[in-house]
Amino acid sequence: MSKLDDMVEPETAFVRRLEVISGTGRRRSFSDDFKTRVVEETLAPGAVVSQVARRHGLTPQQVFTWRRQAREASSGQSDAEVPMFVPVLVEAPSAAPARPAGKPERRHRGDNAGGMIEIEIAGTIIRVGRGADAETVAAVIAALKAAT
Repeated sequence: MSKLDDMVEPETAFVRRLEVISGTGRRRSFSDDFKTRVVEETLAPGAVVSQVARRHGLTPQQVFTWRRQAREASSGQSDAEVPMFVPVLVEAPSAAPARPAGKPERRHRGDNAGGMIEIEIAGTIIRVGRGADAETVAAVIAALKAAT
């Protein structure tokens, strides 16, 4: 036996286990904003989920789970949360009636053609002028809808 053989195999041979851990080693948490951005990126035409996941350092399974959760969250909305749309009728401002000479035109505060919105619900007309408080307008519309 040569001296080299003694160095290659030690006299006391026992098995050792070596583990190599790569990655973060902890559970990562992601903000809802980040998840939304990633899901929106996968919904773009021609996007591939695995490529988007790799670009952000994620697994495709995570992204598919986020997509499913987003789908379930959007379908689980109650009727009160779902935005409702109504047809809008846009009319040109009518010509003002002829006024007798010498009488000035009388304008009401907030009554201008460019900033007036008229809402008609069940025959009742609500006129909203420029600068109206959104909460007040919403409360008036909700009260009117409840009364009909």
